[in-house]
Amino acid sequence: MTTSDIAALAGRSALVTGGASGIGAAIARRLSSLGAHVTIADLDPAGARAVADEIGGDVWVVDLSDPGTVDGRTIDVDVLVNNAGIQRVSPIPEFEPEAFHRILMIMVEAPFRLIRAALPGMYDRGFGRVINISSVHGLRASEFKSAYVTAKHALEGLSKTTALEGGPHGVTSNCVNPGYVRTPLVEKQIADQARIHGIEESAVVETIMLAHNAIKRLVEPDEVASLVGWLAGPDAAMVNGASYTMDGGWTAQ
Repeated sequence: MTTSDIAALAGRSALVTGGASGIGAAIARRLSSLGAHVTIADLDPAGARAVADEIGGDVWVVDLSDPGTVDGRTIDVDVLVNNAGIQRVSPIPEFEPEAFHRILMIMVEAPFRLIRAALPGMYDRGFGRVINISSVHGLRASEFKSAYVTAKHALEGLSKTTALEGGPHGVTSNCVNPGYVRTPLVEKQIADQARIHGIEESAVVETIMLAHNAIKRLVEPDEVASLVGWLAGPDAAMVNGASYTMDGGWTAQ
């Protein structure tokens, strides 16, 4: 990392949802290393505080499944990273509507409300970066993940609409689309995938998760964070409305 890289976000502020662990924590560390003051938004107060203390950031303990948690709050940041997400693996006939609704609340409506709250300040400053952590499932579907796939496809549309509206004001909006990332969220899916597909848990990663990949390994959180750091910085000023795959070749097929 060069000196200019280190100072790329000096004086900027960032908000990372789901920042207490996994991809979000890696992103928070990356943005902080580039000079940004980062707020960790998460339902886990202890995890959020641990990351915030490590990077000298702030904590916002929030349940993004509750639509009222954002309304009326000032989101005055230069960089907004919509990362928070949950998963439910189940066939559609067995998929509880309440679980479907909660996933869409956290992964579509909460990002909309956060973007809506953050844009006025970004417009006033003539600078903003909205970075949405989508997924290969924002571009491709998989069985048994109806809510997650629906949410990520919707996030893609929200990101592109934000890009069109924000561009004239110096605000960009982009998606990062990783395949399976080595996180607690992915690890929790292994048992469900094994049960639904009728295979051993030890076979899930190779035969299910990496079946479409040309590169047969999981994505690392730091790899996602590196791309987010670039999108947040000045070198990506003309990158707008894009979806960056990081899936080992899955979507090349």
